Amino acid sequence: MTSVIVFAASASAGTFANLSAGLRVTDVDALLASRDDRPVAMTNPDDPFAGSALNILVMGTDYRGGANAGLAGAGSEFHSDTTLLVHVAGDRGHVEVVSIPRDSLVDIPACPTAAGGETRPRRAAMFNSAFAIGGGADRDLTAAAACTILTVEHNTGVRITDHVIVKMDGLIGLVDAVGGVPVHLPEPVRGDRYVNLDLPAGDVVLDGDQALNFVRARGGSGMGLEMGSDLARITRQQFFVDALLRELLSQNIVTNAPQLFRLTEAALASVSPGRRLASPTQAAGLAWSLRGLDPEAIVFTPLPVTQAPHDPNRVVWVSGAADTLWARIAAGDPPPEVVAAREAQREMERDADRDTAFEADDADPAPSLPQG
Repeated sequence: MTSVIVFAASASAGTFANLSAGLRVTDVDALLASRDDRPVAMTNPDDPFAGSALNILVMGTDYRGGANAGLAGAGSEFHSDTTLLVHVAGDRGHVEVVSIPRDSLVDIPACPTAAGGETRPRRAAMFNSAFAIGGGADRDLTAAAACTILTVEHNTGVRITDHVIVKMDGLIGLVDAVGGVPVHLPEPVRGDRYVNLDLPAGDVVLDGDQALNFVRARGGSGMGLEMGSDLARITRQQFFVDALLRELLSQNIVTNAPQLFRLTEAALASVSPGRRLASPTQAAGLAWSLRGLDPEAIVFTPLPVTQAPHDPNRVVWVSGAADTLWARIAAGDPPPEVVAAREAQREMERDADRDTAFEADDADPAPSLPQG
């Protein structure tokens, strides 16, 4: 979502073309060609997705390649450790974000490989392994994204419109380019020996390094770090993403050329988008359609999960509640919070109309003109 907003501003300011030459696009269309294709209607030249709901899968990878090894330590990891399904309403009236726990036990379907083969399906496998299974020994990002998309669609029934892969090192530059992210911490937050994190309670502006460690940490104290669980980390990640989006939406970056350039450069360095979101014109149209979005209409919905029966370190989705959530998103219906807020707004408007009518009734009648 952050990248879409930045891409839109940079496209309108003419800076995108100068920076996008190095953008790595993970075009999954060929690998997903066997799906029953339901293309998004593109009727509005300003917003090619106009009138259509979007389901964008955001995959945060723990891949240690490049600068990431210096940030997180050497390792052979290649998973989607953080995965968010971002639903953008067709009327652009709300955005709903659902985090899928990496430790979820799900069925992973057969996935196409970069070499033209196919992986074998798995049952009750860890969700984040779909990324590694698709990527294979060569760690192909495009095939990894395709397998994760197919796994989400297979288990949720929600059609994915496009995707973004987010790399760890890019987050630092993005946060620093914004000028830091203001947050209010309810208590001190300190990481364990694996993460350099020591934040006081109260109002804090997170710089890039602090932000990365805040969303990566799984052990320590404060804001659920004592639990050492991925579910507690998801809560902190949503807390941070919400603060980042609010800060970005509050800034008029189009009129600030130096900051716009830094933001665009950082966004392009941090993500590998799908083909549609990599298009400056399409991203700009989408972001333009979101220009009036109320930050209060960005809703983070928890996925109902419970401990796996035979493994305390894994979770399974609560079938009835999870099925209801996915069916609502697939249908494009708003979350209960948005429905309640809209009803409250309508009630306020009805009260205002009644007050206006009462005032008109109570007003003194106009004096009559004398006859003759």
